[in-house]
Amino acid sequence: TQGADAARSWGRLNRSGYPMRRPVPAPPGPYPMSRSFRRRTDRKEGLFMIKIAPSILSADFANLERDIRRAESADYLHVDVMDGLFVPNLTIGVPVLQSIRSCTQMFLDVHLMISQPARMIEAFAKAGADLLTVHLEACHPTQIAQCLDLMDQFGVKKGLALRPITSPKALVPYLERLDLALVMTVEPGFGGQAFMESQLDTIREVRVLIDRYNPACELEVDGGVTPKTAPLVVEAG
Repeated sequence: TQGADAARSWGRLNRSGYPMRRPVPAPPGPYPMSRSFRRRTDRKEGLFMIKIAPSILSADFANLERDIRRAESADYLHVDVMDGLFVPNLTIGVPVLQSIRSCTQMFLDVHLMISQPARMIEAFAKAGADLLTVHLEACHPTQIAQCLDLMDQFGVKKGLALRPITSPKALVPYLERLDLALVMTVEPGFGGQAFMESQLDTIREVRVLIDRYNPACELEVDGGVTPKTAPLVVEAG
């Protein structure tokens, strides 16, 4: 049921207790995963509360379960879904997400880089997503509101993402409803791209907006995050 799904989601979310963390090396093995970082609003003794969400986009898909097991010490698992329309690349869909859910209890942070995402919210929610993030650029603003309504209806947490070309102010009409705002530090569509340092200013601007409109909202940064760039991301907000 919807209530049971929501309870299941929150149970997995709270398993780590939001530990105080610093950026850590990639998990062992020949296929290190790129990492998304998100900072919570709590502060203690000058440290940021951050969570790490390794992306399966960098996994060996012939050994996907193995690589997921290697990442289970992380807080979330970041699942990049691309449709070949909104972005040029094509990755995975609902059946693969169902398989991922069957082999892990990790919190599944599903990033939908797809056109007209409202049509797929129900399917990905029922496949096991705990959080769904859609792109502001993917459809008309009225459909973005519809996406958030559907996420509420199907018991998943709500996220919106910004491409590098998009102004942070575009988040404002939706920010009070969000659980997460995602800043892309590469152009969406392919893994392994270099971190765009110009996006540090966008991170700072989004942090100011979150603190003003919805301090409970998490800020996630996705793209080119490595042990070298992670401290820059955390410093920016």
